Amino acid sequence: MVRVALIQARTGTDPVANLEALAQTVAQAAGGGARLVLTPEGSNLLQRDRAALLQVLRDEDSDPMVAAAPALARQHGVALVLGSVLVRRPDGTLANRLMAFDADGTLVARYDKIHLFDVDLGPGAEHRESGTYTPGAQAVVAGLAGVQVGLSICYDLRFAHLYRALSQAGAQVLVVPSAFTVPTGQAHWEVLLRARAIENGAWVLAAAQGGIHADGRATWGRSMVVSPWGEVTAALPDDAPGVLFADIDPAASTEARRRIPALRHDRPFELGRVHALPPG
Repeated sequence: MVRVALIQARTGTDPVANLEALAQTVAQAAGGGARLVLTPEGSNLLQRDRAALLQVLRDEDSDPMVAAAPALARQHGVALVLGSVLVRRPDGTLANRLMAFDADGTLVARYDKIHLFDVDLGPGAEHRESGTYTPGAQAVVAGLAGVQVGLSICYDLRFAHLYRALSQAGAQVLVVPSAFTVPTGQAHWEVLLRARAIENGAWVLAAAQGGIHADGRATWGRSMVVSPWGEVTAALPDDAPGVLFADIDPAASTEARRRIPALRHDRPFELGRVHALPPG
C-alpha cells in the first residue's frame, strides 16, 4: 500500500503566499502518513490578467515554489508532485509544467501540458490557453514512491489516447492535477476520471483547485481518487481547500488488467469510407 495525499488549493496571485500555503499543507500531508503528495494545476500562481501574469512569472530556477520543493520533499520524506507551476522557458515562451521530486529532493521528471484549454463555454467564459502557453510534446512516466506514475495536467483528461500510451508504457497510477471550470466540472469531472481509470486499469489521482480565486476565476474542486476498477475510493465533497488522503495498492492495477486485459487487445485499423447523409 502507498498512502497518497491530494492537496486541494485556492491558489491566488501572490507566489510567496501560495508557497507558504503549500508548505503548510505538505506538512499536513506528511503528518498524515503520505508518501506521495500531489498538488493541483497552477500551484505557484493563478492570474487571468496576462499583463499581470507576465510581470511576476519567473523561469524554473528562480520560481519560489520550484526552488523550495526539493527541501520540502527532503524535510518531510515525501515524493512531491507539483501538479503544475507556470514558468518561463529558456527561449522566453511560457510553460504549464508539472515537476516531480523524489523524497530525497531529486527532480525526477518534468512534463509540459500537451493539450491547451482553448474553448468557448458561452458569454464571458472563453478560454485561450494557447495565447499564453506553449504546449509540450512528450508524454512522461516517472517512478515515484515505488510506483510508476503517468503524468498529465487538467485538459489532457479529455484525450484518452494519452492515458492509453502512458498505461501501455507501464503507468500504474495516472495523475490529473487540475483547475477545472465550474460548468465543465459539474458536467464532466467525475465521469471522465472514472473513464480513464476503467479504460486503463489504473489508479487516477486528481488534485484540484477549488472556489473563487483572487483573480476572479471559479474552479470546481472535488479532488478525487479513483481505483483501477472505476470506484471513487476517496473524494472531497466541495471546493474548499483541504487535503485528501487515500491508500492505494499498485497490485490492484495488475489485477484489473488481468481481469480485463484491454491494454493488450488494441488492434490497428483503418478508417473506412464515410457515407455522408444527403443534403437537407
